[in-house]
Parts: sequence; structure tokens; C-alpha cells
Amino acid sequence: MRNVDENTITQIVLARHAEGANPRLNQIMTSLVQHLHAFAREVRLTEEEWFKGIEFLTAAGHITDDKRQEFILLSDTLGLSMLVTAMNNRKPEGCTESTVLGPFFVADAPGYQNGDDVANGAKGEPCLVTGRVKGLDGEPVANAIIDVWQADSDGFYDVQYEGNADALGRGRLRSRADGSFNFRSVTAESYPIPYDGPVGKMLEALGRHPWRPAHLHFMIEAPGYERLITHVFRSGDRYLDSDAVFGVRSSLIADWQQHDAGIAPDGTKIDVPYSTLDFTFVLNPAHESAV
Repeated sequence: MRNVDENTITQIVLARHAEGANPRLNQIMTSLVQHLHAFAREVRLTEEEWFKGIEFLTAAGHITDDKRQEFILLSDTLGLSMLVTAMNNRKPEGCTESTVLGPFFVADAPGYQNGDDVANGAKGEPCLVTGRVKGLDGEPVANAIIDVWQADSDGFYDVQYEGNADALGRGRLRSRADGSFNFRSVTAESYPIPYDGPVGKMLEALGRHPWRPAHLHFMIEAPGYERLITHVFRSGDRYLDSDAVFGVRSSLIADWQQHDAGIAPDGTKIDVPYSTLDFTFVLNPAHESAV
């Protein structure tokens, strides 16, 4: 034990884990140590580089708070979030695909009725969203809980505004008996993830941009079905093929139809240009095995 060197350190560390009471934790930590040590050996990691990594993680911790999660941004931009999402959300063909949660979900969003305006003053062009929630066999899913959230036209979520306590572009509603739902918000626009912190500096150093294609976030839950966390992406967006967090799926791309001012599909008058979006979500029954 006293004669630890670069050739013996890995097995010595693993031996310390061998008596742990949690088999799954032992498995994860064993693999983590093996891969970390193999990485350090492969790249011949220097002490200076190791310390720079510690500084990076420290900075990520310092900038993280209840409104900003830099470690989720790091996981997202390294593709780890999407990898974990894909592995844990395999679904039968025909189900709506899952994608990353992102760092700006807020639990217990305010409740709305169908037809309400969840923008609640968020900046942007008006948008009317309609949709329906179905099961894999086409059955309507009634009373599904639908969480929706999005950035405004300036590219910011409500929680990014200093001192703002209002939920803007964020809300929760339920599907009707026939599975349908509708609400008003603002037209989705592309935006950069926060890049004023260590993750942004990392992207810049790697020659990568921080932009995400325009999208709406959805989380849908209903008894008897698997929870769905997904986005709907706006077709034609320039960043669909280079999403900073690798979340785009072709099946999640939809058209936002543009309209001149006038009478909207819901019979109301809109005095400025607006858009409409229609999308069907298909949930996987909870008893179905992942495929």
C-alpha cells in the first residue's frame, strides 16, 4: 500500500471500493475510476492540466444556483445528457421521442385552462398552440398533465431575468376528454445557452457555438403511461443540424405557420402577425417493455 505508483494506483483504489455495501454504487465507481485513470494515462495528463480541470469544475459550482445549473449545461454540451436520455427512453415505433430536459425546467408551474395565454407578458410574436395527447394505439389520453416552457424572443427564460418572480412562457394545463389541448404563448426563436460562464468558455475554446434551434419544451404525464420529456423544434431553423446540446430529432421538427393580423383559428382577433403550431404527442404505455 505504501509503494503506490502509476502502475499500481488503479487497482489499489478499486480494492478500497470492494467492500462497499451498495453493489450498484460499487459498479459505477469501479468503472468511473477505471475510465478516469485510463483517460489520464492516454492523454498523459499534466499537473497543470489537472489543476485547470479542477478550476473549471470549481467555477461551474460557483456559478450554479437555484436559477442556473452549469453542470447540466456541461452535461448537455458534452452530449452526456442526450446519451443518458436515449438509453433510458427507448420506445416502440410510433411513440413521440424523448429529448433533454434542459436546465430551465421549474416544478410547480402555474396552472392554466385550455385557451389561456401562458406567455403572461413574455416578449415575442403571438403564437397559438394546439395539440393532442394519444396512446400508442391511438386512444385519446384525457386529463394528461402538460407542462410547457420556453424562451422569449430575446432568448431568455423567465428564471434568467434578475429579480423576476413571474412565470413567463411557462405553465401547466390538462388535456380534454378527447386528448386535445390548446394555449397561447409566443413564437419560438433560436437562442444561445448561457455562455458567460465556464461552459461558454469551453465551447469557445473548442470552436463551438452555443446556439439552440427554436423549440418548445413539453413534459407530459398521465396514469398508465410513461412520462414524456421532449421538445418540438421549429422547421427551417439554421441550428437544427448543430444544436449545442444535441437534442434534435427529425420526428420532433414541426412547422410554425405564419399568419397576418386578423381573425385567429380560435375566433379571436389578433392585431399583429402571429404563428400557429399543431402537434400530436404519442405516449408509451407504462407496461410496455423498452425496445
